Formats: sequence, structure tokens, C-alpha cells
Amino acid sequence: MFDRYGRNINYLRISVTDRCNLRCKYCMPADGVEKIPCEDILSYEEIDRIVGVMAGLGVTKIRLTGGEPLVRPDIVTLVKKIRAHPQIKEITMTTNGVYLEEMAQSLKEAGLDRVNISLDTMKPEGYHAMTRGGDLKKALAGIAAAKRAGLTPIKINVVLINGFNDDEIEDFVGMTRDEAVDVRFIELMPIGEVATWSKSHFITNEEVLKRVPGLLPVKAEDPSSPATYYQLPGGRGKVGLISPISCKFCSLCNRIRMTSEGYLKPCLHSNEEIPLRPLVDSPDLLEATLRRTVFNKPQEHHLEEGNIISREMFKIGG
Repeated sequence: MFDRYGRNINYLRISVTDRCNLRCKYCMPADGVEKIPCEDILSYEEIDRIVGVMAGLGVTKIRLTGGEPLVRPDIVTLVKKIRAHPQIKEITMTTNGVYLEEMAQSLKEAGLDRVNISLDTMKPEGYHAMTRGGDLKKALAGIAAAKRAGLTPIKINVVLINGFNDDEIEDFVGMTRDEAVDVRFIELMPIGEVATWSKSHFITNEEVLKRVPGLLPVKAEDPSSPATYYQLPGGRGKVGLISPISCKFCSLCNRIRMTSEGYLKPCLHSNEEIPLRPLVDSPDLLEATLRRTVFNKPQEHHLEEGNIISREMFKIGG
């Protein structure tokens, strides 16, 4: 599917749940959230039907997100269903990794190709504080299990937060020296809880290059990747900088998102949402809606102008 700006939209991110086993400060309020009723969440069968139509229209890559996708019961079944569509060439997942130790092998056998793991600090006390109770050991065990299962190449997503983990930049970059992992630093985005934070928490990804001047630019394997990649001399892994605020990458965007209730978001940073659930049993109408929505995908976001979206990040899936 092509939009009116000539971008080939072949990547769908699916939020399978708004629930999460962690309560990260930049994602969820301290007193919790009002959960979406279970009956309002798309069933695996509904997701599979929508994926089938999208696959027929040219979507080749699926990413499963949450909330935390591994808290949804029997997520392995959904992976199997998606893998059954021959047009889908890659299935990935973004997870905090806490449950991967138990589930990595089953996910791999079901057809999951690789994982992105969110890890904002390697300090146990900092992890516990930022996630409001999380155990860093479980996340690290999950990363190890993903490696053993072959859910690789693993990408570690680090939300860069001034005054919290900026003193760990060199440590995270160091992970790529001897391990074939990509560490990707992501600028803090004004979505949900972060929209109320002081601007003092924001730090641009340029700080990474200042702290580690020896990083060398390398060409991304995927030209549509939002990350600009670098590498330590002789390093096995890469360092990615994802900079939606200081250096937006809208011209390369090839993705659309679907929330757990079945709303299609043509742009992460827009309040436009198209309900797909009522169309699940009408494939022709669903196809026409998808074509129209993709064609009209916004050219770019306007976060730099202070626009704030109303839906929280954990309900979108990133």
C-alpha cells in the first residue's frame, strides 16, 4: 500500500493489550489506570482476520506490542496465526522481557523472529524505582533466554532521561562492543504521562555522540528504520539513535498502528483513529477503509509545535 506521498506502508504494529506487569513512571500514573474492558479488546480471531486483509494489501512485517504483550494469555497462539499468512515475512515483538525466560522458546517455535526489549537502566535500584517494583534480574534473564532461543538480533530500547540514566550512556554503548546486540537510544516523547513532565527530563540523542565520540556512522540494513546507526570500532553490535523530537524521520515512515480495541492509527503522534472492529466481517469494506486511510496518512507529525496526543502510550503500543 502506498500513501499519497509515495511511501510504501508495509509494517503494522499491533497492540494486543493495554495491561502491563510494570508501572514505568514515564508511561503510567502511580495510582494505576482504568483498564479497557476485556470485551472491548480484539480477539485473536479478529486480529487474524484484519492481518489477513492487510497482508493481501502488502503488509509484510508485524510487530506485537502492548502494554506488555506477554501478559495476554496464550499470546503464542496469536503468533502461530500470524505466521500462517505467507505474505508476512517478519514477526517481531516489543517487550520488557520479564516473562521471556519462561516463554522465549515457545515464541520462537510459534514463529516469532526476534524481540526488542525495553531496558532503561542497568542499575537494580534505578530499575526498581522507575518501573515501580520491577526486578532487573528477571529482565536480564529474559534477554539471556531470548539469545538462547534465537530471537535475534536483539534490540535493546533505552528511553534517554536526563538525570536518570544519562550517566549510563557509556555502559549501554559498551554492551555493543562484545555482543551482537543493537542498543537504541530513544528520545523522550511528550505522550501520556511524559506530557506533564518538566522539560528538564528531555535530552537529545546528540548527547550520546558527545559522550562517546568514537562512534562511527554505519548504514542501516533497513532504509525505513527510524534509527540512525553507529558502531564502536570493531564492535559486534550497533548503537541506534531514534530522535523523533530533534530530528524527525517522517519521510521514511512505513508503518501504521492498531490499538487493542481495533482502532487504526495512521500516525503515532496524531489523534486520528479509524475503527476497524465493525468491519471485521466485511472484508471488502475493511479493505477499502484500509486503502483510504493509508493513502491519507499524514505527511509528518508536529510534536515540535507542542501538539500532544490524547491516548496514552501504553494503549497505542509505540
